[in-house]
Amino acid sequence: MRILGLDVGDRRTGVAISDRQGMLATPLMVVDARDEDSLIDAILKLVEQHDVERIVVGLPRLLDGQLGEQADKVTVFVDRLRLRAEERGTGPLDIHLWDERLSTQAAERLSSGPGAKGRRVRSRAKRGAKEYGFRAKAEVDAIAAAFILQGYLDSLPGEEQCLDV
Repeated sequence: MRILGLDVGDRRTGVAISDRQGMLATPLMVVDARDEDSLIDAILKLVEQHDVERIVVGLPRLLDGQLGEQADKVTVFVDRLRLRAEERGTGPLDIHLWDERLSTQAAERLSSGPGAKGRRVRSRAKRGAKEYGFRAKAEVDAIAAAFILQGYLDSLPGEEQCLDV
């Protein structure tokens, strides 16, 4: 079973995908969509391209566990994604919300740690190469989506993970 993980943001959305066994999350890409319609279209296209059966969307909670303004935006987005999938004939999507607290911070630490590619990219950005700064931020968004998806995958009971190759 292929599962897509999303870290939905105001400007960019990080995307990760699981392996076919549903055990390992890998950063896939970042969708830089300025409007919700184009973001939904891009996600539905990925669902079709990769035979995705489930989507896990990071739900941004406050550190005390409460839902804030960004969480409200994400839940509205998920409702619109479901509706558009049904209208488009992609079928009813199996979408789960998953607590994403600290996933972006963990992704930033991973991408800027010793020997990480992100560190090299960020140092170039500081020297004025704007495209490197964007790339570094985009990499963090995709890694954050992988953290969200991996947390979800790790929570699944063994029988939900497909073991045939």
